[in-house]
Amino acid sequence: MWFVGIGCLLLVMKLADVGFAAAWSWLWILAPFGLAVAWWAFADGTGMTMRRAMDKMEERKHERRRRHMEALGLNYKRERRVAVIKEARKVEPPPMAAVKKTEEERHNRDVITAFLPSRQELPPTRPADDKAA
Repeated sequence: MWFVGIGCLLLVMKLADVGFAAAWSWLWILAPFGLAVAWWAFADGTGMTMRRAMDKMEERKHERRRRHMEALGLNYKRERRVAVIKEARKVEPPPMAAVKKTEEERHNRDVITAFLPSRQELPPTRPADDKAA
């Protein structure tokens, strides 16, 4: 669009014999129009124009939704806040997770501890008799 604007300005200046453009050749005056055509061909060929149009439509859709939600008295920012809260509440796994023991390791532990007396198997201690002293 800038090329077309500059081309029109130079064309008017050339036809009116005003300013610096009056002394330029017609090739320099019409060059912005050729650049505009080349730019449009490039933009359409790469899909840039279609992407911009789609982005503009998405923006209009979001703005229309926001206006309607606001008119209904509903909170349109809730989805964004919920997403932020869910992201903040994500629980990271601990850096070193405990390794689960295999069945063989559990069996070995049970065999070893079977021969060791546990606190529950020890006889209860008697309180000291104050009368004996």
